[in-house]
Amino acid sequence: MTTTGAETVVRPARVRTAAGAGVRRGPGFQHGGWFVAPFLVLFALFVIWPLVRGLHLSLTDANISGEGTSFVGLDNYREALDDPLMWDALGHSASFTLLVVPCITVLAFLLAMLAHHIERGKWLWRLCFFTPFLLPSTVAANLWQWLFNPGTGMVNHVLGIETPWLTDKSYAMLAIVITTLWWTVGFSFLLYLAALQGIPRHLYEAAELDGANAWHRMVRITLPMLRHITGLVVALQVLASLQVFDQAVVMQDFGPGPEESTRTFVQYTLEQGFTSYRVGYASAISVIFFVIIAAVALARMWLLRNREEGGR
Repeated sequence: MTTTGAETVVRPARVRTAAGAGVRRGPGFQHGGWFVAPFLVLFALFVIWPLVRGLHLSLTDANISGEGTSFVGLDNYREALDDPLMWDALGHSASFTLLVVPCITVLAFLLAMLAHHIERGKWLWRLCFFTPFLLPSTVAANLWQWLFNPGTGMVNHVLGIETPWLTDKSYAMLAIVITTLWWTVGFSFLLYLAALQGIPRHLYEAAELDGANAWHRMVRITLPMLRHITGLVVALQVLASLQVFDQAVVMQDFGPGPEESTRTFVQYTLEQGFTSYRVGYASAISVIFFVIIAAVALARMWLLRNREEGGR
């Protein structure tokens, strides 16, 4: 009886001690503040602070040396809105986006369908489709710059033409679009392939029993099941295409292209900041571009939410 009583006394004491320790230590471990703190510090240092600093510089006439800076208010924004070169650069980025996004979405879907249904050498097809995406942008741009060379390039030689791809205004942007499709389609292809593998097989089996052919199965099952991944692919490609810079600059030897036809918005911003040394004006252009990108992202979220609510 004594032993039983001792156990009865000791056990509640241990429970109370553990409970007390849990109450004292619970909030810190429950909220995980210490685990999130390193990310928050880096996020504030490399994202929030540059945004705040850029917004401040956009209201000044700062130069690259940082000397003689004075407050000018909204003068940089007024100048930017009246700057035809800025609007031309924005138009080039927008036209590039309109060309790339539909093509890369359709091409990635077709490649994913091919890699998903092919039986022999499936791993080889997937490797070939995805490998270009692993190349650095400068490597891909230099490779296609050589392929589009009018004298020694393989493109003209194979097609039997003499098109000045990189020196003619009519073809310069198209050459950059082709390069981008080859280089970046692997990422969207991988997203589509993963989504295709997640579609339940029994849906296709039931459709086959009902007499649906391959076209009907794709239209009635595959495409609806890929609706969300298609929205994701389009959104990511729009945001990435609007910020095009690397391949356009490298393929044109760091210039604006023939008749300034390939100067993108990001390139024009860097020219103002690091060539003309107008850091304040370049910051104002960057803020305008940030607002455009944010508006596109918010519009996509709004459309997606309305589509989901309409589907209910």
